[in-house]
Amino acid sequence: MGVMDETGLDLKAEIRDLAARRDITDAVHRYMRGLDRLDRDCLLSAFHPDAYVDCGLLAGSPTEFADFALGFLADMDATHHQLGQVRIEFAGGDAASGKASGESYFRAFHDVRSEAGEVRDLFIAGRYIDEFTRGNGEWRIARRRLVTDWVSDNPGSRAFFNDNPNAPRGARRGEDFSQTRDWPETAEPRTEQQEPVT
Repeated sequence: MGVMDETGLDLKAEIRDLAARRDITDAVHRYMRGLDRLDRDCLLSAFHPDAYVDCGLLAGSPTEFADFALGFLADMDATHHQLGQVRIEFAGGDAASGKASGESYFRAFHDVRSEAGEVRDLFIAGRYIDEFTRGNGEWRIARRRLVTDWVSDNPGSRAFFNDNPNAPRGARRGEDFSQTRDWPETAEPRTEQQEPVT
């Protein structure tokens, strides 16, 4: 039996549960960051090596999925995955079981171009249905299926970036500011507006 508080709550079990939820959610975050930054190592770190992944367009191992997804997304100018509510249930109601089921809502933006060069804003929303296990001291995804709930495909515009060339823009393949953190040596205010890109 664990350490109980005055209400009879098992504090060790509660801390174990909270830590497991944090670690599971972090695995989901690594998955999404890996996709958006085209970071293979980050993406694969969300899965156990023997996991099963089914995204609808491909079902297979994490490495097969990474090859497919990163190749597919690399043709897009940008992607942006956002996480919604995350529901986690532990087997037997206890994180000590080392097994959990989850459902995570997501919405993903894809900056795509048609073969004719037309800019499109593709939004996909759905849920990740997951089985998580704890192995080698880490919670990771053991099985994942992507369920699509809705899709919206609209004409896009990049006028903001053309009109604001100094605005920091997200990047990929290790070149994003969150990865480079190349801060200026001194704070130099920017007062001049550059000419828009034409």
